[in-house]
Order: sequence, then C-alpha cells, then structure tokens
Amino acid sequence: MNPRSGIGFDIHRFRKGRKLVLGGVLVPHSKGLDGHSDADVLVHAVMDALLGAIGESDIGHFFPNTDSKWKDVSSLKMLRAVADVLRKSRAKIINIDSTVIAQEPKISAYIPEMKRKMAEVLGVKTSDISVKATTSERLGALGRAEGIAAMAVVSVLSGRKR
Repeated sequence: MNPRSGIGFDIHRFRKGRKLVLGGVLVPHSKGLDGHSDADVLVHAVMDALLGAIGESDIGHFFPNTDSKWKDVSSLKMLRAVADVLRKSRAKIINIDSTVIAQEPKISAYIPEMKRKMAEVLGVKTSDISVKATTSERLGALGRAEGIAAMAVVSVLSGRKR
C-alpha cells in the first residue's frame, strides 16, 4: 500500500430560498448555497481531495452539473459514490483535515454531527476526520458573507501501483 494525499477546494455563493447544508447537516441560516446539488461545500472539498489522492478526476467528472440525476441531491449520496470508487481502487482513508471558511453562520455547534455523518458514509472513525471553521476577517466576498468556501486535505493508503 502506498501513502498518498489529495487536496480539495470548493466555494459557492449564497442564494435565498435554499437550505444551508454543510457536512451533510442542515444548518439554520437565512440563505443556502447555490449549486446543482445541495451545494455542500465541505463534502465537495472532501470528495475532490479523496479523488485526487487516488489519481482520479474531480467531482465535476463524476457528478456533472449537466446531469439531472444530481440536481438537488444530497452531497452525502455523492460522497457514498466516491467511497465506492475508493473501495474499488483498494484505497483506505487515513485521515481527513478540512476547514470551512465562512463569515456567517457560526457552525462550531454543528461540527460533531458533520464529522459523524461523513465518517458513517466513508466507513471511518470520527476521530479520523477534522472539521475546523474560520472566517476571512471580513475580507473579500467571503468576508462580506456572500458565500462559503471549504478546503480539505486527505491521506490515504492506495492499493494502486505507481
């Protein structure tokens, strides 16, 4: 087994009339994120990092926004599909380190549930997943609370030969 790492990033703007979902958790807020699926930036960043760690294409390849199958779908369903790709490639997740960048809302109270939901889908322990939150100190679009971004770094043991 070869140790590999991957990095993921996602960003979506806020849109009225949508629910805010982060890490598979419904977070109370006046706006949700605009996107083809539920626009869960945290799960999207984690998926891209996992796919990158095993040398696969990004989530746009697996879940194109031109495919109505993925319209408004829970990103946890997409994460389950990524977990299947990892299993088929004989990759084992070592850890996931992620950060949500948002001026609002405050999400610290929801982080344990985010970790639990993602760990359940991926078949890892919650202690294998870190979710942190920060602001951009009111700088730029994120600082003006126009949206939310997330980034993730993962380590896996890959069964693929180099």
